[in-house]
Amino acid sequence: MFLLDSLLVGGLRFVLDKVATIADQELNDPERQRERLLEAQMRLETGEIDQAEFDTIEADVFQQIRHIKARTQSQDLPDEDLQITGVEITVADEAE
Repeated sequence: MFLLDSLLVGGLRFVLDKVATIADQELNDPERQRERLLEAQMRLETGEIDQAEFDTIEADVFQQIRHIKARTQSQDLPDEDLQITGVEITVADEAE
């Protein structure tokens, strides 16, 4: 019984981890937000939504893109404990 329970919990954990990973990728993908804006623009042109609703969607998309860029830029920054002490450069001879 214990083995069955641990297999069930392990399988459920695996599935939930995959779902969380995919959701995180969707949230952190600026291309998905651009697609959302394009879709809203197409709906505006076909008359499904009015200009006010499009403006609301547009503002939300731009805000989401700013948040994504801020998160990715803050993750790219090095830790405060790290310090660059030197740089090594090798130049290849053009005659080779």
